[in-house]
This record gives sequence, C-alpha cells and structure tokens, in this order.
Amino acid sequence: MSLSLIPNLITILRVLLIAPFIWYLLRGNYEFALIIFLVAGASDGLDGLLAKRFKWQSRFGSITDPLADKMLLFVALLLLAMKGHISWSLFWVATIRDIIIISGATWFHFTYGRYEMRPSLISKWNTALLILLVLLILVSMAWYAIDAQLLSALEWVIIVTCIVSGAHYLWLGRQAYLAKKSEQTTNSI
Repeated sequence: MSLSLIPNLITILRVLLIAPFIWYLLRGNYEFALIIFLVAGASDGLDGLLAKRFKWQSRFGSITDPLADKMLLFVALLLLAMKGHISWSLFWVATIRDIIIISGATWFHFTYGRYEMRPSLISKWNTALLILLVLLILVSMAWYAIDAQLLSALEWVIIVTCIVSGAHYLWLGRQAYLAKKSEQTTNSI
C-alpha cells in the first residue's frame, strides 16, 4: 500500500464513523456520540494536513473529503433538528445550500468537464461554525448545559454564513459557466 493513500483511507474512516455516530445519538449515549464526532472532526484536519504536507492530494480525496464532511454534518443536523436541539430552519438552509452546490458542480462537470472547486473562505467559516455548533450541543447534551441564547445566536450566524457562502458559490459557478461558454464561442469561430 502506498503511503499516499493514507488521507483517502482517513476520509473513508470518517464516512464509516457516521453509522456509530447515528447509533449513539439516537440511543441517547451523547458522550460516545460526542467522542465519535470529535474523532471524525480530527480526521478531517488530519487527512487534509497529510495530503498537503506530503503532496498526497488526489482527485478521489478532493471529491470525497468535502462530501464526507457534508454527510457527517447533514446527519448531525438532521438528528439534532429531530431531537429539537436546533431549528429546522438551520437544517433546511444548510441542506438546500449543499444540494445546490453539489448539483451545480455535478452538472458543470458532466456538461463542461472537470472543474476544480476549492472551498471559499466564507464556506470554511461556515463549516467551522457548523462543527462548533454541533460540538457545543453535544457537550450540552452529554455534560454541561450551554447557554441557549448563545446557541440560538450561533444558529443565526450560521444561517447567514450559509446564505452568503451559497450565494458566493452561485456567483463562482456563473463565472465558470460564462468562461466556458466564452471559450466554446471562441473555439467555434
């Protein structure tokens, strides 16, 4: 096995951790759900660090790493909304944003070919805030009650960052689309 596969294996591990996370959260074992979420979060940082540090980036990793993050956060937000710990508004805004981004990227890929989409700064902040919110809620459920007003304020900040980052990706997608259309027009002349 090549060492360059390590980041991809870590990403796959993160996807596999989703099932026990669901199990423990639904069973009310919040301590283990929190630990699994922490391990999954740490694995996200580790796979990225290894890939960049040792130049082990791959096409597989560039696709599966953000999808693994989205899957973990989708499941966490869904379960927390079902249990009444976050608003359904946050769940739907985050979910619709991700559906639009993934659908747009998939359409672009199959229509025009490969497009290297890198996460924007606002999107990185959005993901970090979502992870922080999930962690705070899990800590609150497992050990120590976090102030509800703080969690509510954080939810609203995340809703705003979801909307702003979603709009930014729509703008980037439109720019890429216009560039490809212009390129096709130039090539056909």
